[in-house]
Amino acid sequence: MSPTDPVGPRPLPVPSLGDLCFRSWPSAGALSAGAEMLTAAAESRHHAPVKGSPSALLGAGSRGPGPPKLSSAGRALLKCGLRAPRLHGDGLLARTPAVGLPGGACSVRRPRGLKTNIYIRQKRKMSFRKVNIVILVLAVALFLLVLHHNFLGLSSLLRNEVSDSGIVGLQPVDFIPNAPQRVVDGREEEIPVVIAASEDRLGGAIAAINSIQHNTRSNVIFYIVTLNGTADHLRSWLSSSNLKRIRYKIVNFDTKLLEGKVKEDPDQGESIKPLTFARFYLPILVPRAKKAIYMDDDVIVQGDILALYNTPLKPGHAAAFSEDCDSTSAKVVIRGAGNQYNYIGYLDYKKERIRELSMKASTCSFNPGVFVANLTEWRRQNITNQLEKWMKLNVEEGLYSRTLAGSITTPPLLIVFYQQHSTIDPMWNVRHLGSSAGKRYSPQFVKAAKLLHWNGHFKPWGRTASYTDVWEKWYIPDPTGKFSLIRRHVEISNTK
Repeated sequence: MSPTDPVGPRPLPVPSLGDLCFRSWPSAGALSAGAEMLTAAAESRHHAPVKGSPSALLGAGSRGPGPPKLSSAGRALLKCGLRAPRLHGDGLLARTPAVGLPGGACSVRRPRGLKTNIYIRQKRKMSFRKVNIVILVLAVALFLLVLHHNFLGLSSLLRNEVSDSGIVGLQPVDFIPNAPQRVVDGREEEIPVVIAASEDRLGGAIAAINSIQHNTRSNVIFYIVTLNGTADHLRSWLSSSNLKRIRYKIVNFDTKLLEGKVKEDPDQGESIKPLTFARFYLPILVPRAKKAIYMDDDVIVQGDILALYNTPLKPGHAAAFSEDCDSTSAKVVIRGAGNQYNYIGYLDYKKERIRELSMKASTCSFNPGVFVANLTEWRRQNITNQLEKWMKLNVEEGLYSRTLAGSITTPPLLIVFYQQHSTIDPMWNVRHLGSSAGKRYSPQFVKAAKLLHWNGHFKPWGRTASYTDVWEKWYIPDPTGKFSLIRRHVEISNTK
């Protein structure tokens, strides 16, 4: 390199160990030149003088034929001056090879007042590592928090199931939370309403839901219990009508829950309807609620559901029903039903197990088609377990009356809640509208009722029933056409 070069002298290339130990190094002059080159390269690279002459780098036998040999000083220079910088980075540490010291010792010093590049790089690497570790720890912590939260939610549900009946098979299928929550007396209060909806009675459930949401400003959430094949039909019906803004859950009822607990009774003349037993499993249907309302699908609500929800329950009572002996229900007499208003109409008092309960046969019965449940008390008393116990015993021993006055679900409830239930206002369950096709009540009384109940064989969507015009006011036609009013088909066929 010319000394006049404007860039300045460039450091000489550092020879490799293979260059120094080349087997056919040509001459002593070349060896000496190589030593000088090695020394100059080391000084240029490390900005420090190399002690000793270049010839001191060569061993005694390096001037003869054969491969060159390095002295201990040369080996020290090669080790400290050439290899180390390759390990730690060029020009990062100033090294002074102490040629001539025993064993080729090497002293390493750091330039004064200068933070070396290796220190900065190491700091950066450490900083990056720390940042990565912090991010990883935060990600793991967030994952564990989410997992813990989900586990607690699942554990809560499982605790409710196990503490009550240990039953699985009631699975939520859908949830629409987009409807605005309504303020109740300055507070947001959720009112769970449970309704069973079978495929052949789906129009009844739609009318009931429509009447409830239209007559209240409360924050109602509907728990619609149905069988697996009905969920899609129900969802499409709700989404295409003015009910698409309601808040609801569709819950699939697993019929396996009833295995060994119910049996067909030829005397009843109709098959078992699994969904009628959904009311027995309220704490599982509504796992996080403290209170809930259950009602059948053959009702129309004309009052504010909040009033029914606020029905006071006595301490220790898990439910409130409407007594069959109240003045409203007593106005109607059902032919062939026998003792329709007391326990003997539902239970076989000839059976020893029934007599052991010491329940008076003349005790007034109640209607389980509409009731308010204290789910906290229900869970505490394991009501579901008790109901299942009597269902199984009836299968084994036949404890129900042969002239059953009402639904097959009533006898277990009568036993479990004997003298252990509160009452609701009779106007919140004006029933027997389905007992006959004739009108049993005056139009004024029907208009004043808070809830109309078409219990009996004559349903308002059937061929004939009383006050079908009141029910049809709340009915929403099925957009899929799968469900239709039977009487309309009859009217159309008669006009042809």
